[in-house]
Amino acid sequence: MNDEMVIFVLCLCVLFLLGIVLYQRIVFLSGTQKKLRAMHGKLKEILDTDSDERLMVFTGNKELMELTAQINGLLEKQWRTKADYRRYELASRRMLSNISHDMKTPMTVILGYLEIMQMDGAASSEMLSKTQQKAQSLMALIEEFFTLAKLEAGDTELELTRLDICEVCRENILDFYELLSEAAFQVEVDVPETAVYVQGNRDALQRIITNLISNVLRYGADGKYLGIFLRTDAEMVYIDVVDKGQGIDKAFAQSVFDRLFTLEDSRSRRVQGNGLGLTIARNLAWQMGGEILLDSTPHVRTVFTVKLKRAI
Repeated sequence: MNDEMVIFVLCLCVLFLLGIVLYQRIVFLSGTQKKLRAMHGKLKEILDTDSDERLMVFTGNKELMELTAQINGLLEKQWRTKADYRRYELASRRMLSNISHDMKTPMTVILGYLEIMQMDGAASSEMLSKTQQKAQSLMALIEEFFTLAKLEAGDTELELTRLDICEVCRENILDFYELLSEAAFQVEVDVPETAVYVQGNRDALQRIITNLISNVLRYGADGKYLGIFLRTDAEMVYIDVVDKGQGIDKAFAQSVFDRLFTLEDSRSRRVQGNGLGLTIARNLAWQMGGEILLDSTPHVRTVFTVKLKRAI
């Protein structure tokens, strides 16, 4: 076989191999385009129907797999955003309903007393006192709603300073001394004599601790016990407010800090609350770079823990 024939055969082989490669490429691109069209159609269906489905693509193409994963990530993020919006919308509607109900009740009482006074032509000191109490209760409720609205809107900036948290704890315990004594509570306090400093806001800390102690008196009174314990580690300070009352069932543990969730749902329905105290307390803790945690075993031990950054 001469050289020209060898070259010709080699050229034929090369062309044949190129043809195979080109054919495979065409088939590959055709399959990829088909899968892309299928993905497009499914994605459009998911978006049009507001479905929570995800894209499923069976392929060995690494790029398509990565694209599918990214699209599913975006769908998951969109679904969570919509779910959060629905929860917020539901909470807002419930909030408006509760505002109407909670404000209507004291207003009805106030108007009733005023009507009786008008009919009698004179106002007894007892009626005036009750009317004043209801008016003050209504104003406190309105103030709670406005405080929460400002916190959630980001319109409240707390001025943080270096505070002795031990002093704040002792002040709050003394404020409740008479109420706790009248209710025959066993009080256990473990707060260091030496100063422990946090970076916080005094008014906010007072409000948080006051709310937690008030909740013990309101919801944990059957346990007749209040514990205040302050502990630290290298970076954080922990204030444990403990009671031994009815506790909070695990089914409600994740909801107690939600707006308008009332603890009578999880503890005692005989006790009424507006469901804003713990929400405000948690928001205040967040603004100070901390948080509030809950651990409850009903009828054994319920602990709300305020966790704050330690200051040197």
